[in-house]
Amino acid sequence: MSYSHIVNISEEWYDIMKSRHMDLFLIPTVLLTSVTMLVNPVLFFCIVCFHSLRQETRYLLLCNTLLADMLFLIINLAVVSCNTVGMDIPYALCNFMLLSSVTTYTCSVMTFTLMVIDTYVAVRWPLRYNEFLSVSRVRKIIVSLWVLSSLCPVSLLAFFKMIIPSEQPRKVCLVLIALHSMKVKVSIHLYFIIGISVCSALIIYCYIRLYMITKTSGIWCDRYSRARMTLLAHALLLMLYFTPALVFAVELSLLGREQKPSEMAVWINLVNMCVLMLLPRLCTPYLYILRYREIYKTLQNVLWKNRHRSQIRTA
Repeated sequence: MSYSHIVNISEEWYDIMKSRHMDLFLIPTVLLTSVTMLVNPVLFFCIVCFHSLRQETRYLLLCNTLLADMLFLIINLAVVSCNTVGMDIPYALCNFMLLSSVTTYTCSVMTFTLMVIDTYVAVRWPLRYNEFLSVSRVRKIIVSLWVLSSLCPVSLLAFFKMIIPSEQPRKVCLVLIALHSMKVKVSIHLYFIIGISVCSALIIYCYIRLYMITKTSGIWCDRYSRARMTLLAHALLLMLYFTPALVFAVELSLLGREQKPSEMAVWINLVNMCVLMLLPRLCTPYLYILRYREIYKTLQNVLWKNRHRSQIRTA
């Protein structure tokens, strides 16, 4: 497939967006991103700045999830904004945004999976938990997650550069269009399907084992018990994080059957990018503030101190 054909697809994509007023999808993107960014940085720096929180593995993993989510939100907002205004995006800039968005999204999903595994290890082997998942080991695992998350997009980008060396700017910068141009669609589908299946299987297995281990302790008896609320929160996040990846696989399959983009393909892609991918990032900080009492109390103390200082200054 020639690069000129990719440029034509991006121009047709942009024309469909404009003709159907789909540029209004920028509004929910800005709103959801803004509401999330009001809390994410505060929660992130709260964990980083307080030594007691920074020395617990579950908070380090949550901190990495928040970091990956914030980077994804910034990059996604930049991509949606550029596509909405129809700016001719330079080749290098577009590739950087595509690489970054895939890397940060993958890292979020993998870190979320590791958080569930961390909970399972803490309950299953409480006496050897620090031996299995010490703070120093978790930091190394986090670095490994970022490296592993970047391997697939970097390799695809290198392959894309080899088969299509042109550096002509594009009207619309989308991972979907870039992957559609490659002759490795089967491998890409397998990547998404296998990745989602492995992470989902690990999460489901851990929760089944957790239930079997703790069912005799009585923590599940109360309808509104902490264990039930935690399971519900993680089930919600599991659905929200993995649904966009499944929708993306469907998008890639639909676009591969057509010679040019259809209105349905554009609609699905915009709903996925502007709403579905942002919902888990919106829910994560609020759910975990309610889930972890230490974080809630730390935030409460910080906000109360700041408010008390401001009152003293005004007085």
